[in-house]
Amino acid sequence: MDYNTQLPRMIIPEYGRNIQNMINHCVTIEDREERNRCAKAIIQVMGQLNPHLRDIADFTHKLWDHLFIISDFKLDVDSPYPLPSPEKLDTKPELVAYPHGKIKYKHYGKIIEDIIVKAKAYPEGPEKEELKRTIANSMKKSYITWNSKDLMSDDLILKQLSEISGGELKLDENTQLSHVNELVKRQHSNNPAGGSSNRNKHHKNKNNQNRNNNFKRNNNNR
Repeated sequence: MDYNTQLPRMIIPEYGRNIQNMINHCVTIEDREERNRCAKAIIQVMGQLNPHLRDIADFTHKLWDHLFIISDFKLDVDSPYPLPSPEKLDTKPELVAYPHGKIKYKHYGKIIEDIIVKAKAYPEGPEKEELKRTIANSMKKSYITWNSKDLMSDDLILKQLSEISGGELKLDENTQLSHVNELVKRQHSNNPAGGSSNRNKHHKNKNNQNRNNNFKRNNNNR
C-alpha cells in the first residue's frame, strides 16, 4: 500500500493527485495534436473541480497557468494565453510600505490627524468653523470610546484640537459640542450589527422565559 508521504510531492495539492497524474501523462504524449486535446480535456476537469469560480473573468486563464505550473513547465501545448514563466513565479512580492510617524493621541487615530492637516489649509469662513466643530465632535466620540467618560470635557477636546493643529485650529471656549448621549446614539445607529445582536439576545431571553413558564405550568398540572 502506498502512503501519500511515499508518493511524489504534488505541486498544487488543491487539485488532487489524479489531476497531477493526468498532467504527467499528458507530458509524455508524443503527438502534439493529441497532447493538445489531452490538455484541453484536463482543463475541463480542473474547471469542474471549482464550479464556484466559473464566473470570474480570468478563471480559464488561471487554469491554464496552473496546468503549466503543475507540469513543472515541461508541458509543450498550444495555450490560448501567454505562458507563465518560472522566474515570475519565484519572484517574491515587494514589501508593503509601513506608515511611519508618531501619533500624538492614539485614541484619535491617524485619520483625524490627516483631516486636521487638510482643515488647516481650508480658507477662513463659516465652512471652516463648522469643519472644526465637526472634527472636535469626532475627537469627542473617539475619546469616549477609548477612555473614561468621567475624565472627558469639551474644554479638553478643544485644547487637544488646538495642540494637534499647532494652534491653527481653535474654537471659542464657549463652543458647545454634541452631548455624550447623542454621540453614543449615533455610534449605535451606524453599527447595525450591534442592534441585531441586542435583538437576538432579547428573543433568546424571551424564548428561555417561555420555556420556563411552560415547565412550571406542566409541573403544576401534575
